Amino acid sequence: MNPTLRRAGAHVLVDDVTRPTLDDAAGHHLFRVLRIGDGETVTVTDGAGHWRSCRARAGTIEPDGEMAFVPRRAEPITVAVAIPKQDRPEWLVQKLTELGVDSVVFCHAERSVVRWDADRAGKHLAKLRTVAEAALQQSRGVWLPDIAGPRSVRDVLPGAAAAEPGGRPLAVTDRVVAIGPEGGWSPAELELAAATVTLGDTVLRVETAAVAAAARLVVGRA
Repeated sequence: MNPTLRRAGAHVLVDDVTRPTLDDAAGHHLFRVLRIGDGETVTVTDGAGHWRSCRARAGTIEPDGEMAFVPRRAEPITVAVAIPKQDRPEWLVQKLTELGVDSVVFCHAERSVVRWDADRAGKHLAKLRTVAEAALQQSRGVWLPDIAGPRSVRDVLPGAAAAEPGGRPLAVTDRVVAIGPEGGWSPAELELAAATVTLGDTVLRVETAAVAAAARLVVGRA
């Protein structure tokens, strides 16, 4: 990570890095919650790889450096996951964003307990994208992950490594890892998977397995 990103007083998502402006919520967070003072460094990003250093001035920010660009990794990392219960999707998206995965795909599996109907899926995704934006700012990232779903896991598994006890070790060359529901994959689903991979000797919750897999892939490619 660039030292300027790490050391800045705050990191803010904006629409346009060339002319960064703060909406009311961002301004309140910077100057009322974080208490950023005049002259402090604030970095901004558009969530699409561009970022820039700015200075806080009288309740706003002014560009204080050239725009920089961080290319997306050559082999994007996707985590496909059966939708977990309650507020666990939010925790999952927060942590996967902090880790720097490229895409999170929520799926319906044969043994899924939680399913999103068409009427509510958009609301769920909008909320999760807001979670991702906050996590990106906290973690000083410059690429927002794509949050998608719900998709049938049958459409995802043919190109994915499915987490399953007894599988081979997860490899850094794996680009898509799929995490099943708490009831596990059905035999038919396992037959569709490109491979099966182990995440250890203990039984993990859906969200824990997703984070464990993402951490191995991200660190392995760092």
